[in-house]
Amino acid sequence: MELAAARTIERAAELQERGNVASYIPELAKVDPQKAGIAITLANGATISAGDCDEQSTIQSVSKVFTLALALGTVGDRLWNRVGREPSGSAFDSILQLEHENGIPRNPFVNAGALVVTDSILSNYQPKEALAEILSFVRALADDETIHIDKAVAQSETETGHRNRALAHYLASYGNFNNQVDHTLGVYFHQCALSMSCVQLSRAGRFLAFGGAIGAGEARIVSHRRAKRIAAIMITCGHYDGSGDFAYRVGVPAKSGVSGMILAVVPNVASIAVWSPGLNKNGNSLIGTQMLEQVIRELDWSIF
Repeated sequence: MELAAARTIERAAELQERGNVASYIPELAKVDPQKAGIAITLANGATISAGDCDEQSTIQSVSKVFTLALALGTVGDRLWNRVGREPSGSAFDSILQLEHENGIPRNPFVNAGALVVTDSILSNYQPKEALAEILSFVRALADDETIHIDKAVAQSETETGHRNRALAHYLASYGNFNNQVDHTLGVYFHQCALSMSCVQLSRAGRFLAFGGAIGAGEARIVSHRRAKRIAAIMITCGHYDGSGDFAYRVGVPAKSGVSGMILAVVPNVASIAVWSPGLNKNGNSLIGTQMLEQVIRELDWSIF
């Protein structure tokens, strides 16, 4: 497995096409697209890593996996009255699709759906408390108190997140917001700015690989049923309108972020985090997807 991780990084370094960084968020535009890292965390907690695996990056939309788990723990299946569970087939920030479906986002991983999820968490807290709850949850999952929010990236997103503001106000116009729009947006921008390395993210994602527990035989963080259902949404919706192609090529549940982070889970085997900042046309890590495709194929970990 160590050799598989090392070979994956070696091959990634040889690739000429790196994709494009998310320049619409100024802080992300500064990141070197040559960076690439991978970390694999197994049932016993051992982590195998290579490349830029310890370098910090904001996880962006990968945070939606953690907030979905929190929201389902807070409001349960009532959440599905406000957001769907179907693949989008549209860009992650599409307002046209939201209009077509009368203010009910297609799934919790497109931006509109994630805003509804964050709003549902906020209903039980003040904004700073909600953010502290999200941060505490991720730290507990990774067993790492150093995980933090990158304030510069959060500020950058706050200043430039006009499309997310449009989506939030559109949701509110349909009555699908329970809190002040600016409060929900503030929490959302900051949750996306959670800063983690591949090693930390792979450890935080273990609960989805092992039926809601942090490793085989450990206490459950969420129920087995809920963990399986989150993983199901990851494989159908985790890569936006590129989800079908990702499932075909890689074959495991995964969630991407526009920072180039991807969290993938191999049920009952491992959780994997990869990072490479350059994105493909769908907003998913170009090199990260190729790294996952290679390592999953080499280790024969596809769920299909």
